[in-house]
Amino acid sequence: MTIEIQHQLDAQGLYCPEPVMMLHGIIGSAAVGDVIEVLATDPSTERDIAKFCLFLSHELLLTEAQSGVYRFLIRKQEEGVGTS
Repeated sequence: MTIEIQHQLDAQGLYCPEPVMMLHGIIGSAAVGDVIEVLATDPSTERDIAKFCLFLSHELLLTEAQSGVYRFLIRKQEEGVGTS
């Protein structure tokens, strides 16, 4: 399965909270349904990005780590989706 990526965020070398803050900015300007790829080297991004997606109801499509680089694919959802 191939996922089309509309936005990329290279947060390698940055530490918490910078990757999530930068992701928040990209999500804000992305269209609903857009996929954002995030590359990071801070291990805390595994926890932080998962919580970001859960809290804001965005879809975390992929989380993988290879050679110290964490890769995430996130699909922007409409505001309020999955929350009550």
